[in-house]
Amino acid sequence: MVKQLGKVAVLYGGRSAEREVSLMSGQGVHAALLSRGVDAHLFDTASKPLSDLVSEGFDRVFITLHGRFGEDGTMQGALELLQIPYTGSGHQACAIAMDKITTKRLWQQDGLPTPHCRVLADEADLDGLVQELGLPMILKAPNEGSTLGLYQVQSAPDLAQAYANARQFDRLVLAEQFIRGRELTVAILGEGQDAQALPVIEIVAPGGQYDYEHKYFSDDTQYLCPAPLSDVVARKVMDLARDAYLSIGCSGWGRVDIMLDGNEQPWLLEVNTSPGMTSHSLVPMAAKAVGVSYAELCERILAQASCKVSPTPSSVSTGVKE
Repeated sequence: MVKQLGKVAVLYGGRSAEREVSLMSGQGVHAALLSRGVDAHLFDTASKPLSDLVSEGFDRVFITLHGRFGEDGTMQGALELLQIPYTGSGHQACAIAMDKITTKRLWQQDGLPTPHCRVLADEADLDGLVQELGLPMILKAPNEGSTLGLYQVQSAPDLAQAYANARQFDRLVLAEQFIRGRELTVAILGEGQDAQALPVIEIVAPGGQYDYEHKYFSDDTQYLCPAPLSDVVARKVMDLARDAYLSIGCSGWGRVDIMLDGNEQPWLLEVNTSPGMTSHSLVPMAAKAVGVSYAELCERILAQASCKVSPTPSSVSTGVKE
């Protein structure tokens, strides 16, 4: 099995605002694959051209890039052109998942529950926002992750500053209804009808602030896995996460973030197509709950690496005259 995986590049680092986390994820995956006997090599896309993947003879890649230029479909598209199999979702699903506005529109179209929202293009769009969404509300940069560019607005006078802060990350800002309740996340492995939801994790952060620091560096955040939910609610949450994952065409692996309100109604927040793989990360935690070690998880994800777009056979007419 390991020999069939060939020479593997672990893509990490990159140029996004999440570079620091990506470096940690990549180092963890690299060490895990080496422990399984895989011929794995670290490859920082910020310092090496992708053409080196071809010249150095890599057979497949494990993507541990987070955020822009790694999780947004651009890297996946480049790897399709190079015809190098890669882990995770294809370029289209990654692009959709990275754009929280498009993701929410697709979920709404499919009848999946997600908090009410409004897209803000300029300050004039702040008018009437409090009346529409209520307080507190969430403002977020729709193309960032790891809670970067996300602000909770507690009072109307704070709205303009929160908008200005979020606007530093993106041209558009997503204003979202605040769901008071329990923060949950569900890891998904596989694709299509074979996609499997792992046990639900509940995140209990100090003061309810699951921010960048509490995600990756603090030991104060509690993770309850499996989450203390009734079997009925847990199944409902897992099924919804799987539906959300499939709704936007995800494959390979991913993680769906959900809020559970006081009536035990789950609300979809976002999908991560290249989740963190650090010591504080949640997909390895969920896998461990079903007896899958970190190293085994990495090898399983790598084994599913593929090109998602088949090249047009030369023998098939394209209808274009030369």
